[in-house]
Amino acid sequence: MTSLHSLRLKKGEDRRIRAGHPWVFSNEIDVTATPLKAFMPGDIVIVEAQDKTPLGVAYVNPHSLIAARLFSRDSAARLNLEFFLQRINEALSLRSRLFKQPYYRLIFGEADGLPGLVVDRFAQNLVVQINTAGMEQKAEIVAEALCAALPDTRSILLRNDSAVREQEGLSREVKPLVGTPPDEAQLEENETQFTFPLWKGQKTGWFYDHRMNRQRLKSYVNDLNVLDVFSYLGGWGVQAARFGAKQVDCIESSQSACDFIMKNAEINQLSARVNVICEDAFDALKKLREQQRQYDVIVLDPPAFVKRLKDRKEGIIAYQRLNEFALKLLVQGGVLISCSCSMHVSMEDLMQILQRAAFRTQTPLQILERGHQGPDHPIHLHIPETDYLKAIFARKI
Repeated sequence: MTSLHSLRLKKGEDRRIRAGHPWVFSNEIDVTATPLKAFMPGDIVIVEAQDKTPLGVAYVNPHSLIAARLFSRDSAARLNLEFFLQRINEALSLRSRLFKQPYYRLIFGEADGLPGLVVDRFAQNLVVQINTAGMEQKAEIVAEALCAALPDTRSILLRNDSAVREQEGLSREVKPLVGTPPDEAQLEENETQFTFPLWKGQKTGWFYDHRMNRQRLKSYVNDLNVLDVFSYLGGWGVQAARFGAKQVDCIESSQSACDFIMKNAEINQLSARVNVICEDAFDALKKLREQQRQYDVIVLDPPAFVKRLKDRKEGIIAYQRLNEFALKLLVQGGVLISCSCSMHVSMEDLMQILQRAAFRTQTPLQILERGHQGPDHPIHLHIPETDYLKAIFARKI
C-alpha cells in the first residue's frame, strides 16, 4: 500500500477530531510542519495530532476553509472501489429497511461516511451531486460502486451545478455519468405519483427530505381548503389533495414548475381539486389577502432565505413577512405548517419568527408538532449543519 503524506494539527486542535468531527479547518493545521501549499486539491493524507498520533485519513483542499475532510478513522482506508461499495451498501441497507419503494436519498454526505457526495435514487435512475474536490476525483469509481450495489441501474446523472462547488474551486456542470438519463423521471412518495425534470429541476430534481412531514398532512387536510406556498412541483399540494383536501391552491413562480404541478395532479386524477397560481409568492399572498381569501391549512416551504450568515438579518425578516401573510389568510382553528431549510436558521429561530408573526398579527397560536428531515437524510452527530430542515405545525386559536 502506498504511504501517505501527513497533515499535522496544531497543539490542542485534535480534540474536536477525536470527539468525532470529520472536518479540519485551515487555521487548525500546523503549516510549519506540513505546509498546506504543498498539497494539491484531492490529495489523500493521514491527519495527525501534534504528537504525530494518527487520527484518520482524509482528502485535502488547500484552497478551502475546510482544508481536510476525514472519511475514515482507519489510517489504512483508501477511496477505492471496495471502500465506496462498503459505504454504499451500508447506506442502502438502511434505506431498504425504511422504504418499500426505491425512491429516497441514498447517500447524504458526511452523515453516510462519504463527505462531499449526495446520491438520490429514482428507481433505476440515479442523480449524483459532488461538492468537493476530493470526491470529484473519484467520480468514476463512485459510478462503478453504485452500479455494483444497484445492478439494475439504467442511468446516473451528474448534477454538479451547486453553488457550493465554487467554494472548492470547482466549476459547475451537468452531464451523464452512466447511460442516457431521461429528461423526466418518476417517483412515488406517500402513495402519490410524481413526474419531475431530472436535468433541469432544482437540486437533484426532487426534495425527499420533507417526505415524513408531508405524510403528516393526512391528519390535517381532509375535506378542507389548502394553500401550498412555494409549491415547486406540488410535493405538498398534490399530496394534500391525495389525502382528501377539498381544494388546493399551489403558488409557484416558475412556469415550468407550474406545468409539472398540473401534470402531477392529472397523473393522480386530482386535477379538479388542484389549482395553480403561477406568480411570485409574496405578490400572490398580497392579492389573496386583498381578495379576503381564507384557508384551513397553509403550507410555507420557501427556499433557503439565509444561505450565508451575512444574509441572516434580511432572511429572518423575509421569513417573518411570509408567516405574517399566512396568519392573515388562515381561518380560526386553521393549521399553519411553517418550514425552513436554511441551516443558519435553527428550530428555535423559527419558533421566534412565529412568535413575532403571531404578535404582529395579534394571532394566538398553539404548537401541535414539529418535524425534521426524514431518516434518509441522517444527522451527523457532530455536524449541526446536517440538521438543517425544520417544520412547525401550529394552530390558530
